[in-house]
Amino acid sequence: MSSDSDIITTMKGFQCTLCNVNLPNMPSLDQHVKGRKHKTLSTVRNTRKTQEEHSVFVSGIKPEISQTDISEYFERFGPVSDVIMDKDKGVYAIVQFSGSESIQAALSCVEHRMKGLQLRVKPREKKEFKLIPKNKNDPQNLQRVLDHLKPELCQLVSVNAQIHYIVERFQLGENEKKARGLLVQLLQEVFVEFFPDSQILAFGSSVNTFGIHSCDLDLFLDLENTKVFQSRAKTTTEQAKEGMSDDGQSEDSILSDIDLTTASPAEILDLVATILKRCVPSVHKVHVVSSARLPVVKFHHRELNLQGDISINNRLAVRNTRFLQLCSGMEGRLRPLVYTIRYWAKQKQLAGNPSGSGPLLNNYALTLLILFFLQNCEPPVFLTVDQLKEMACEEEECVIEGWNCTFPSQPIAVPPSKNMQDLCTLLAGFFSFYSKFDFAGSVISLREGRALPITDFLSQNKDDEVMDENQPTKTNQQRPKLGPLNLLDPFELSHNVAGNLNERSQRSFQRECQEAEKYCRSLQYQRKSNKGKSWGLVRLFTPQGQVLQTKTEQLTVSIPFKLASIPEGLRNQLHKAGDGFRLLWFQKVCSAVEGVLKTILNCHLTPSTAFKEDSAVAAEELETTAASLESSTNDSFESVESNTESSSLGTVAVGHKRQLSSDSDASVSPQGKKPRLARKGKSEFPQWICVLKHIVWAGRRKVRRELIKDTDSRPEGSCMELESQVTAYITEKEPELKDPLEFKVQSQMVGGTESTRAEFRFEPTSDKVGVFHDVFHFLEAFLPKMVETLLRREVGNA
Repeated sequence: MSSDSDIITTMKGFQCTLCNVNLPNMPSLDQHVKGRKHKTLSTVRNTRKTQEEHSVFVSGIKPEISQTDISEYFERFGPVSDVIMDKDKGVYAIVQFSGSESIQAALSCVEHRMKGLQLRVKPREKKEFKLIPKNKNDPQNLQRVLDHLKPELCQLVSVNAQIHYIVERFQLGENEKKARGLLVQLLQEVFVEFFPDSQILAFGSSVNTFGIHSCDLDLFLDLENTKVFQSRAKTTTEQAKEGMSDDGQSEDSILSDIDLTTASPAEILDLVATILKRCVPSVHKVHVVSSARLPVVKFHHRELNLQGDISINNRLAVRNTRFLQLCSGMEGRLRPLVYTIRYWAKQKQLAGNPSGSGPLLNNYALTLLILFFLQNCEPPVFLTVDQLKEMACEEEECVIEGWNCTFPSQPIAVPPSKNMQDLCTLLAGFFSFYSKFDFAGSVISLREGRALPITDFLSQNKDDEVMDENQPTKTNQQRPKLGPLNLLDPFELSHNVAGNLNERSQRSFQRECQEAEKYCRSLQYQRKSNKGKSWGLVRLFTPQGQVLQTKTEQLTVSIPFKLASIPEGLRNQLHKAGDGFRLLWFQKVCSAVEGVLKTILNCHLTPSTAFKEDSAVAAEELETTAASLESSTNDSFESVESNTESSSLGTVAVGHKRQLSSDSDASVSPQGKKPRLARKGKSEFPQWICVLKHIVWAGRRKVRRELIKDTDSRPEGSCMELESQVTAYITEKEPELKDPLEFKVQSQMVGGTESTRAEFRFEPTSDKVGVFHDVFHFLEAFLPKMVETLLRREVGNA
């Protein structure tokens, strides 16, 4: 099947049926067809088709028949390249030959007999190739699950009753808990034979009171006592006389193959996997995952239909489980909220990473987000981790790997909360809290119960004041991996629990919180429908479908505050800027955007009327010195506003209409109310009128290849000089547009109550040729890449 047959024309552009993606215009289509995803799927499809044409389907075999037996039998008809067995039942196989003539020989044979069995051989069924998404929780499947819940939920009298029903429907049953306990007991009996005095400890959802049907069984194999036993056994063996050597060797024989004190985690996990395969009944699909943050051995228990994993360096996770057990015992409203919000996140495809890895929220991170919200309610539902630590007695002190993990062991030691809000109100409050939360400028700390400013974590030269104060026993601390959502583990403060999230996942989470907040204010959420319509949680749980963007959203290019793309020099400048870091970053982005439009794409730029009064901020002002940044925030703003010189890259001015710092609500930002960007007189965010006379957005890839003559593989937007040369080449070779394209660019900074980002809205003012939308779709991908390049270049030249 050719690539052309994969493309169909739609009213909104094109659709690739192979990759199941929609494309707005011809340049996007051309880029997609030449892209890695389309080429990979085309190759896979062709390979599958070839395999089908060279394979036969064989049935009538038995489980004791091996892959080698089948291969040897069918070798008589021609070379066999592969044999695929039915692993679970062992009753059929697919035999793949090297040539098509071998298939005809096998099919023409009247009777196939092998080891007393009569085999049935027929052509392999040819199936249409379809793209199977990695995430099996597609909207259709999620909707079917919700359809089963809908009748019961709609009949209940209140949202509180619906929330409790969710818990009853999804929580682990007593029989499931007993079955899991018996499996843990069996594994304990097996492993203690190989690792004396070892312990198998369950942690995670199975035991933290938040488990659901079919949740994984997480296990920690504690080998500390085994290492002590092994050391003593070695000492006894070395000191034993020749007549006692046999006894000594017999005592140590169970660990004679590996020394736990010197063995690597990979070697120990390989041994654990071998024990699971050979000694534990009904366990199969055992494999070691060494690429995980904490390597594990994964397995599947056939009788219980249960997925599990075993780790050997996860003592902190066991302590985290005890902490969640304590929180659940302290507050009865926590479990219903966790179950409800987890299910909401799954329905909206915000959580539930396939195969345990991915860019979505994991259940532990989602639970911590709920706890943090409850810490910031008024009055608080939960105390901070530091406050809980002070309530523990001396016998309850706990330090693991240098981290202080102390908290009371019994809920009765913690006074009850004075917050009396019901579940319905708290659920709506959760969505409202995170719909306004400044994720880009904050690091969430459950230990302190507040959002720490991200500037405390930007500079590598800053002393670890916060961590060292709370963790005096921990040395050589590593900083957490910062990302779009920063959520510190309550105890291991160097671990960002949400470090796997990408920008899209973080934006999706906040966007869904905003949509949920709007819905929770409606009567459809609060009151049961008298006409039998969906209400309450049913509407809230509706799976996320295709989001139809409005015209304004389609014409907006968003450049988020992304730590990963900020060079180290700029990070230090932002750190010195303190609470004014958003302003400084926004100035540099605006300057870079004007540089892209004017210098690289050869646009003629004119500041719009509203912007002429506040024309420019100089480049030297953008590179604010440390002395000026150490002054008060208001003084810094005034110094920026008073400077009206022009920079080589562009014109930047920052208005006062939007709050640029964290929300003034103490529950969101503990630093208190931040000053607004106020200035005298009328001002707006930067906006320009742009005029394009040449089609500099089309054919750039081909020109780029010609200029570098295949000696350099620089991607688009990675080099300012090269992109300028591409524009100059197109301008020289291609004729001017009959009627120049004119469009307006308006900038806006979002960062007061949402994730910090710079938004640039494009609006055509004169487009007689009808090319504006092509220009916009080009800029949508090109502009953020070039801005990142220019920021890096500016810092490098500083």
